Amino acid sequence: MGELTATVLRFAFLALLWVLIFSVLVAMRRDLAVGRKARTTASSRGAAAGSEAPAAPPRPQVRRLVVVEGPQEGTVIDLSGPVMMGRAQESTLVLEDDYASGRHARLFPQGSRWFLEDLGSTNGTFVNDQQLTRAVPIEPGTPIRIGKTVIELRP
Repeated sequence: MGELTATVLRFAFLALLWVLIFSVLVAMRRDLAVGRKARTTASSRGAAAGSEAPAAPPRPQVRRLVVVEGPQEGTVIDLSGPVMMGRAQESTLVLEDDYASGRHARLFPQGSRWFLEDLGSTNGTFVNDQQLTRAVPIEPGTPIRIGKTVIELRP
C-alpha cells in the first residue's frame, strides 16, 4: 500500500506541475499578445439614427494624451496614430507601474473618435471607474486608469 500511495502522490505532483506550467504560459501569451483587432460596432450604431435628430455639437479635436496622476504625471503625448500603453519598452506610453501589463491597452482613432481597448491585461483598464470588457469610445477629459496611472485625452 505504501508504494501505491507514493506512485499516486508522484502523479499528482506531476499533474500540479503541468497545471502551473500551463497557467504561466497562458499569462505570458496574454501579456505578449500582438496585433489584436478592435471589435467595435460603435460606428454602425450611429448610422441607424433618423434625420429628425438634431445635429450634435462639434466635438473638440483631440490632440494630446496627458498623464494626470501616477509616476509619470505631467507626461504629454501628441496623438498622430494608435497609442500602445504598458510596461514594454516598445509601447508608445511606457508605464512605470507594477500594476500594468507589458502590453496593457491600446488607444486608437476610428473616424473622428478615439477608442480604448484592454489587451487582456491582468489587472484591467478602467474608464470612469468601470472596467473595460470591449473597445469603447473615449471623450476628451474622461479619466482612464491603468494601475496607479490616470490619463486623459485633451484637445
